Amino acid sequence: MKLSHVPVYLIIILFTALLLCGCTAPDHPAPAAVTPAPVPTTTFLPPAPGEMKTIGIIGGVGWSSSLKYYRIMNEKTQNDLGGDHSAKILMYSIEFGESSKQERLADAGNWDPLNATMLDAARRLKAGGADFIVIASNTLNSRADDIEAKVGIPVLRIYDVTGAKVNTSGLKKVALLGTKFTMEQSFYRDALKNRYGVDVVAPNATERDYINTVIFDQLVRNDIRNESRREYVRIINQLADEEGAQGVILGCTEIPLLVHQSDVKIPVFDTTRIHAEAAVGYALNRT
Repeated sequence: MKLSHVPVYLIIILFTALLLCGCTAPDHPAPAAVTPAPVPTTTFLPPAPGEMKTIGIIGGVGWSSSLKYYRIMNEKTQNDLGGDHSAKILMYSIEFGESSKQERLADAGNWDPLNATMLDAARRLKAGGADFIVIASNTLNSRADDIEAKVGIPVLRIYDVTGAKVNTSGLKKVALLGTKFTMEQSFYRDALKNRYGVDVVAPNATERDYINTVIFDQLVRNDIRNESRREYVRIINQLADEEGAQGVILGCTEIPLLVHQSDVKIPVFDTTRIHAEAAVGYALNRT
């Protein structure tokens, strides 16, 4: 039968039936439903009770000690929690070539460039979700008050956790080795004396210059030399013999790369390890 002979009403019925059965396909498939993307937010809820906090590390000052921080934090977390557990860490690594120039400007009295670098690093970590900050440098922990006030995030201070460790040991007088700034300024010694009852003695001016040179010209570049170790050990033992130091604070996070407990005759306080392990305790709500 020719289509022209079929009554019009039958053609309409057949066409309607095909549409209802879905037998005719459109030329182009209908687009899939799209789920709207979540709106980004920089507001972070505090950890629930018992939940691990996220540690924010300002590192790169220098990178070799920052590497040690990362390793110690993860080892400590695994030892404490067991199994496959590791620390929740964010790290912002400062470019040390630039920051070392800024440290020299700060030493000459101009803190503005270095303060700006530290505040920028802290803001990046806060925006990334860090619950608190660890500054992987004894010297730059002097900026902790400024960071807390302007960025609004807690800073776990290296001199506080070190002072508490020395106090727990029962020692009353310790030697302090670090950068010239750390050895000569009051922020470190005042915290240990006023908060923890620990007196601090430092090397003489010539020795402070030498210690500082080794830090900036060797240790921050991961350049470990036996002759530098021998001189550091001589200075430490002299402070024990002549100044009555009962222990020594390795108050630069690079010095523990050079000097170890087995090298000297008095107790060594490795500020890198003390700080990193205290950060894990804080992250696990145990300190």
